[in-house]
Amino acid sequence: MKILYAVQATGNGHVSRAQTLLPYLQLYGQVNIFLSGSNCHLPFDGPVRYRSQGVSLFYNSRGGLNYWQLLRKVKPSEIWRDAEQLPVKKYDLVINDFDFVTSLACRLQGVPSIHFGHQASFQYAQTPRPRHRSWHGEMLLRHFVKASVHIGLHFESYHPNIFIPVIKPEIIQATPTRAGYITVYLPAYDDQFLELLFRSLPGTRFEVFSKTTTHVRHQGNVLFLPIQRDRFDESLIHCDGIICGAGFETPAEAIHLGKKILAIPIQGQYEQVCNAEALKKMGVHCLPRLTEKERPVLLNWLQQGEYIKRDYSDCITPVIRKVMNSGKKFMQVPSDQGKLIT
Repeated sequence: MKILYAVQATGNGHVSRAQTLLPYLQLYGQVNIFLSGSNCHLPFDGPVRYRSQGVSLFYNSRGGLNYWQLLRKVKPSEIWRDAEQLPVKKYDLVINDFDFVTSLACRLQGVPSIHFGHQASFQYAQTPRPRHRSWHGEMLLRHFVKASVHIGLHFESYHPNIFIPVIKPEIIQATPTRAGYITVYLPAYDDQFLELLFRSLPGTRFEVFSKTTTHVRHQGNVLFLPIQRDRFDESLIHCDGIICGAGFETPAEAIHLGKKILAIPIQGQYEQVCNAEALKKMGVHCLPRLTEKERPVLLNWLQQGEYIKRDYSDCITPVIRKVMNSGKKFMQVPSDQGKLIT
């Protein structure tokens, strides 16, 4: 079986998940990766066959989307050209983790595909939303990727086609501890702002992973580190808690490890607002934004934040089985091409 796995390379979560799933997909046949986007801080160690600038998200320095940079980077003619040239017809199975180029390519060339990943969960009404929904946010989540079937991932299984998060082996096999510091991953916030805020809390140590830091540096009780997969995993495994965006992969790993979480949705990113609603239902503390005025709330969370724990260890086999069975149904791949995981 020949599999095309299209991965959205905005942020690090999609890339991290793809690297975790790649060995399992390779049990079924040859896998080629299509990376779409230009705002990921992690390298991809795998068979990347195609690349595109695609559609990426960019952030300002105070926790919101940078719409000007987003629009400036989008080139419709290149997206259309890449979609026309992407050879989706040569593959037995196309798996799309929230990439517009691959979705367009499959529509133009009449090829069925599977929309797989966290964003696919928003195709189902049971997935938590805020009380006041964003019509354009809903439009984006529901129509950015068109596919033959949608198989989602979320913090809980809200629907038969929604599965628990895919957690990488390094986290599954880890023995978590509480070493008395807080891990911070807020790429939408400026380092200087975070330094001033956290240095006003001298009783706590913070390890801040920064997209602009190239070497380790201390600023009082704040340690700034470059974004490196192994170092971040180590920090998360042994921290007391984490302050992060309301994305998906990082909060899911923290929940599996039993950490306390302070989640702050990126302003203007509706998906993260929805995630915050799901996290609140699980007991996670969420803030709409991080400002100097939130210092009392931050102090309260540091002292009394609740530790949240779910077991996501049995995460890969069920969802891989669902993806492959769905693919074989609508693509009519012969049964001898790939052995199902049991």
